[in-house]
Amino acid sequence: MILAAGRGERMRPLTDQAPKPLLEVQGRPLMQWPLEALAAGGFGDVVVNTAWLGEQIEARFGSRHGGSTLRYSHEGRDFGGALETAGGIVRALPMLGDVFWVVAGDVFAPDFAFTRQAVERFAASGRLAHLWLVANPLHNPKGDFGIGADGSALSDAAQKHTFSTIALYRSGLFAPPFCAIPPGNPGGAKAALAPLLRAGMAAGAISAELYDGPWTDVGTPERLAALNKEKRPA
Repeated sequence: MILAAGRGERMRPLTDQAPKPLLEVQGRPLMQWPLEALAAGGFGDVVVNTAWLGEQIEARFGSRHGGSTLRYSHEGRDFGGALETAGGIVRALPMLGDVFWVVAGDVFAPDFAFTRQAVERFAASGRLAHLWLVANPLHNPKGDFGIGADGSALSDAAQKHTFSTIALYRSGLFAPPFCAIPPGNPGGAKAALAPLLRAGMAAGAISAELYDGPWTDVGTPERLAALNKEKRPA
């Protein structure tokens, strides 16, 4: 699943006429980078949630793009706005399997590899989520979560890292006792993801690892401009 429903307030005025996932980074729409990386790893069945100017995303990518088949969860059309991260994932659950990737459509991690091996390890672990954390950027110096000696993700740790938004999930994290929203979120309930993650961590049900490749939360026009000045190998 690629998360693409946000308004992108900090990116204004760039996002006044275009959704943030369609802003170009090094010659491609931002969302195209994770879409192509997922397809390269063999994950070609992708769900995209939309809200702000979501019709532009579907018009740009359609139902097929490269090696991917895309389906859409149009939160803006169905409910008038975005359902936040957990609410959006629960809305899309009927289109997702028991184990699935999630990545935000507004982060740039061009070298991240979505692999079958990672899915198999996660599925065998019995955990409900596995998060990839990155070094804390200047805009999030305190970080989000830590990693225990056994690989468990920790909500309270002396050293915290930033959640990259890239993760593997099991559908059970979005069900009781962690989440009370019915599958498919028929009422359009808004719900943040962080409380579910913290509850899962308290239950020892979430693991994490560090990712040290290039990663940027493309949250401001300045960060977008800086990325577009960089030159990547052909």
